[in-house]
Amino acid sequence: MTSLVAAFPMYQRAELRPAFDALWSGTRDLLRAEGIAAPDALTTVEDDLLSFWQRPDLLLSQTCGFPFRHFLKDRVALVGTPDFGLEDCPAGHYRSALVVRRDDWRKSLDDLNGATFACNDVHSQSGYSAPLVTAQRAGLRFGAMRISGAHINSARMVATGQADTAGIDAVSWRHMTTFDAWVSGLQVLGWTDPSPGLPFITADTSLAPTLGLCLAQAIRSMPTELRTRLTLKGLVQIDARDYLSVLDPAA
Repeated sequence: MTSLVAAFPMYQRAELRPAFDALWSGTRDLLRAEGIAAPDALTTVEDDLLSFWQRPDLLLSQTCGFPFRHFLKDRVALVGTPDFGLEDCPAGHYRSALVVRRDDWRKSLDDLNGATFACNDVHSQSGYSAPLVTAQRAGLRFGAMRISGAHINSARMVATGQADTAGIDAVSWRHMTTFDAWVSGLQVLGWTDPSPGLPFITADTSLAPTLGLCLAQAIRSMPTELRTRLTLKGLVQIDARDYLSVLDPAA
């Protein structure tokens, strides 16, 4: 059987690594039982995720809605979307927290006009596109933008005064409030509208249904403590058209 690659690059942090490893090992064993050459371990991808997601030997990975609709929609197949049971979000959807320092003078969304904005990546739905759309709908314009490279870096930039605000993925924010005591110095000023969450993808369209079934079963079979640590409820199916219909910010 041809060797394939898999990676779960989103939401990775040291506290969650055992849970992600357990999720993969369960998925891997189920896939192998179906005759699919799932790799022993996940690949660690530290940069150029866009190239990795377009590899022809990609068995399974997780991407973001923005790169899916702009770069990947004709190159990969959707496998499913994790449901984290987020408040005020439909199953499989998420939103972004617009955060400021707890001692900041800003008290409403209107106060963010001209604010320095920390962004993890300009190809991020939660860190870039959704916050800008929210601001534009409110008739606001952020000031200077600082690229941080990760949601946790964006939050740190706000906490240390290098930026006034940032849009933080709701799942990432949940993990930060659980594991990072320093975020107590931040507060949520508002939220973006929900949009489809970060989907699992594959390069092989023919394998997508089997991958979805195996991944969903692996989630259900995870040890309760590990699944609870990820706050992962299950896997849902969201139509590609729902991802493609998400609005981009105006130029």
